[in-house]
Amino acid sequence: MEQVLTLVCKLNPTPKQAEEIELVLKAFESACNYANQKIKPQITSKTTIQNMVYNEIRTLFGLSANLAVRACARVGANRKTAKEKDKPVKTFKPTSADYDARIFSFREKDWTVSLTLMNGREHIKIDAGNYQRGKLKGRKPTSAQLCKHRDGNYYIHIQIKDEAPAPIKSSNVIGVDFGRRDIAVTSNGDKWDGKQINDVRDKFSRVRTSLQKKATKGTRSTRRRARQILKRLSGKERRFQQWLNHNISKSIIQQALKNNAAVAIEDLTGIRERTNQKPTSKTERRRSNSWSFYQLRSFLEYKGIQFGVEVIAVPPAWTSQTCYQCLHLGLRSDKRFKCTNEACSWSGDADFNGSKNISAIGAVFVNQPGGSNCLCCELSTDSSGLLKAHTVPHKGQCG
Repeated sequence: MEQVLTLVCKLNPTPKQAEEIELVLKAFESACNYANQKIKPQITSKTTIQNMVYNEIRTLFGLSANLAVRACARVGANRKTAKEKDKPVKTFKPTSADYDARIFSFREKDWTVSLTLMNGREHIKIDAGNYQRGKLKGRKPTSAQLCKHRDGNYYIHIQIKDEAPAPIKSSNVIGVDFGRRDIAVTSNGDKWDGKQINDVRDKFSRVRTSLQKKATKGTRSTRRRARQILKRLSGKERRFQQWLNHNISKSIIQQALKNNAAVAIEDLTGIRERTNQKPTSKTERRRSNSWSFYQLRSFLEYKGIQFGVEVIAVPPAWTSQTCYQCLHLGLRSDKRFKCTNEACSWSGDADFNGSKNISAIGAVFVNQPGGSNCLCCELSTDSSGLLKAHTVPHKGQCG
């Protein structure tokens, strides 16, 4: 299996190169919007889109041949993702452009990237830290994305492709239950309290609300100062959440390696849409929508591929309401679970109980005839690239 790692490096363009980057980002955005408006929304094939508007895009927006091809591919990819969510692709913004091997190259000798812009090829210096330098050393990446971030600076997202190791032969399964009070609870008994991240989110929400009021209703100097502070605070909450999810996912994968185990997780796709349909307070809705289970799941999956640990997505139905010891339905109240079966009467942490059930469901797929080879045949992903939940295979499906 091939794994793609994206390295983000800051660009240091000259003023003239910065102008060229702005021009190519705007032209790429205009080309995407033109193709999206010109072609029927039902068409998602990048080849069909390219055949219909390629010549017009090159004539109208002055893009090079491969940038025009990449613009058509971007429209097709976004439409496929939107179709999965039953939503239309509305518009594109001038914040990124896709590059392939014909219009992008990386040069290790002077730590520059060569990019085709509107008026030809430009060599632009990059700021690369020790991590990026270690990953890029001796490599010749063939694809990248030119981006303008919210801080106003330009970055190059370089994609490196590696052949992932074969999955280890698992002898057991670690179940992981995702939640908001406890971010993750494993069937091994490990858990990560969500109080810290919830406190950080609430704090930043209060600060943003206060500053946004001052930025609109204060004096001129107060408004300017409030906008400056908002800009400085931008991304701090996101970076803290990302750091936390990296640590949690790394710890779970290391435990799986130590115990020669696969990892089973809940498929929570669409949970935000379902939660938002229920009547909740504004604060509760904000907390629910800022829950980053999607990011934690994606970190677990890519680290699992990197280290040869199988990550299995299973349906979450009834996992939190079934007793893991006797498989009878019980009563869950907040963080507590109590089994209603008199012969069992187990009680304890509800998330731990859920993780045990998730582990048991995952074990069905790991231990079925054919082992992990059979399991790999059944893996599939959704439009976001995440693994879909497994369903029980039909008899004789895996030969």
